[in-house]
Amino acid sequence: MDYDTSILTIDTNTDQSNILFREPKDTDGSAVFELINRCKPLDVNSMYCNLLQCSHFAQTSIAAERSGEIIGFISGYRLPQQPDTLFVWQVAVDASARGMGLASRMLTTLLQRLGGDIRHLHTSITASNEASWNTFRRLAETLNAPLNSSMMFDRERHFGGAHDSESLVHIGPFNITSQE
Repeated sequence: MDYDTSILTIDTNTDQSNILFREPKDTDGSAVFELINRCKPLDVNSMYCNLLQCSHFAQTSIAAERSGEIIGFISGYRLPQQPDTLFVWQVAVDASARGMGLASRMLTTLLQRLGGDIRHLHTSITASNEASWNTFRRLAETLNAPLNSSMMFDRERHFGGAHDSESLVHIGPFNITSQE
């Protein structure tokens, strides 16, 4: 199947100029840990994991800050065997910032920052997480790219019945250029 992979320029300008999008810093780890704790049903990792996301994976992650407070965070990394693929691990948005399209804005800003090196995006979503499904469907539409899903981790086989199954969501191929 052929897909339109024409170059897309994403405009991340917004009238909500009081929100700063930036690379996370190692000093953001505890704030990210607290944010994720408040964002049920996200899986809570150790604070050490969040420190690594904010330091080792800062280039492929993004923080949204308002008045000095982290109100949004996306952790991601490039797949080692597919460096043109960004895996989005978690998307967290504080309750005070929901309904503003913040998750979508963080995703498009992150992809724009990474530029043309990224041509595919992967993430995993449980069947019941409609907010995430909607966010990534909108992203696929914005990128004019196909969205496909398949089983990634099965509830019984991978999680021993302790966690819902996770679908692998693949968006791509697409092209991104930075907005100058």
